[in-house]
Amino acid sequence: MLRAVIIEDERHSRETLKNLLNEYCEGVEVVGEADSVTNGIKVIETSSPDVIFLDIELQPGTGFDVLKGVSRVNFETIFTTAFEQYAIQAIKLSSLDYLLKPISIDDLQAAVQKCKSRRNENQYKQQMDVLLNQLSQKDGDRKICLSTSDGMEFVRESDILFCKANGSYTDFKFRDGRCLVVSKHLKEYEDLLAPNQFMRVHNSYLINLKEVKKFVKSEGGYILMNDDSMVSISPKKRDEFMERMVG
Repeated sequence: MLRAVIIEDERHSRETLKNLLNEYCEGVEVVGEADSVTNGIKVIETSSPDVIFLDIELQPGTGFDVLKGVSRVNFETIFTTAFEQYAIQAIKLSSLDYLLKPISIDDLQAAVQKCKSRRNENQYKQQMDVLLNQLSQKDGDRKICLSTSDGMEFVRESDILFCKANGSYTDFKFRDGRCLVVSKHLKEYEDLLAPNQFMRVHNSYLINLKEVKKFVKSEGGYILMNDDSMVSISPKKRDEFMERMVG
């Protein structure tokens, strides 16, 4: 049985989620509820949940304040929110789960099933560290969680040299020469990685602008990275690239 806690400042939202869990998610028992940051911390400490459903926007404060306030994060967290906002980006980069309100039954069941099958405390702690790092660090110092066929890799954005599209996958090349195949489209990382540091210069390439060595005009034009990798650049991207490099 999965022990669940719901932390949500609106009563009707707590009741709705509780009813959905009771009706559609077998093997889940709601053992506690809270309507604020302070009460959320208390109910987590006293009920020892396996998973918490945590509203991002609590009044006053946020769900992240709850996570920072507990003595130990030894439970799964499924975030809930009514808004696509900056926090969603941090959650995606951490490969954590979130549900958009109004919550769909299918999405809720999928999130609960992943929670039941995942239960790796060390990996989860690293994901949570990435999330809190995302929310507190400046671009370039932030960490990102990359899902691979073997599990998850935790890397700094500043260590990424470039990303290359590979069908429904993305090939990551790092400053130390390592390569990693990640099971997500390049477009997703274009939306997530720091926009002031990374640029999509071609349909196949997303590069770290701080790792560019030079732009070569011959042979139709290409970018030479610090490791001497040659990266194609789309003609329509050249002006923007040059502006960003000299700006």
